[in-house]
Amino acid sequence: MQAIRKRLIYLHRVPGLSRRMLYKLMQFDEKMLQIFSFTPSELSEFYSIPIDKAAVIQQNIKNHSIKHVVERDRKICRIMTIYDQDYPPLLKNIPDAPLVLYALGDVSLSKHIPSISVIGTRNPTKEAPKKLLHIARPLLEDNWLIVSGLAYGIDSLAHRLALQMKRKTIAILGSGFHHVYPRPNLSLFKQITQKGLVLSEYPPDVPPKRYHFPERNRIISGISKATLVIEATEKSGTLITVDQALDQGKEVYAVPGSPYIPQSAGCNRMIQDGAKLVIDANDIMEDWA
Repeated sequence: MQAIRKRLIYLHRVPGLSRRMLYKLMQFDEKMLQIFSFTPSELSEFYSIPIDKAAVIQQNIKNHSIKHVVERDRKICRIMTIYDQDYPPLLKNIPDAPLVLYALGDVSLSKHIPSISVIGTRNPTKEAPKKLLHIARPLLEDNWLIVSGLAYGIDSLAHRLALQMKRKTIAILGSGFHHVYPRPNLSLFKQITQKGLVLSEYPPDVPPKRYHFPERNRIISGISKATLVIEATEKSGTLITVDQALDQGKEVYAVPGSPYIPQSAGCNRMIQDGAKLVIDANDIMEDWA
């Protein structure tokens, strides 16, 4: 298993090999050995991709400098694979689980129970901190762990509240650790690495890209038992996380608000569609009990 694990980490670093391609390889060859001897034409046929793209991938696979890159990664952070015992247990059960995770901080927190993902708009109202304090503070006092995405707005407020209360929090990034986004949250990122846990499925030197954040959201919802939405507009990116939480069979909670405020429209719609309305922390804690 150790050899398979090493090959997965290596192949995860190969440019051009997507997560979907790695999953297909694992189904075809559990040991992930045959791909190292594939010719470009065999690779092209196996993945149904153009021969020129297959040739580039095959050349990248044989690029021995990747070994040095992986070793450099190991010196920067902890690398977990889906085969490892310290891999977050709840993530293993979601569709399209990340195959490799990079971690900074206390890895044991990924198994902390109970935990909840707290998400919302990047442009919250002035009432948002009060809503968060009213609902999340009792959870934190009861030793709940908060998961969020280090973004502006609700994410940052949730992480900071946990740190202020000397409780634990997990941040899921949409980039590598050398390219923390948004940049003004670099200080918050460093605090969480020291007092909590930061996870990313992107290697340390990978900068953020637009499609990373919808991908990242499935980890935010997948690593905890439930998702709490504090504020969200009707077309908020928060809804992507909510949809993924529902696909994963997770409970979704939403805080209602005035119909005249855009940041409440998304939550009100979620409640109308079946999310549980949350007035206070007891609405969440009674389900857990």
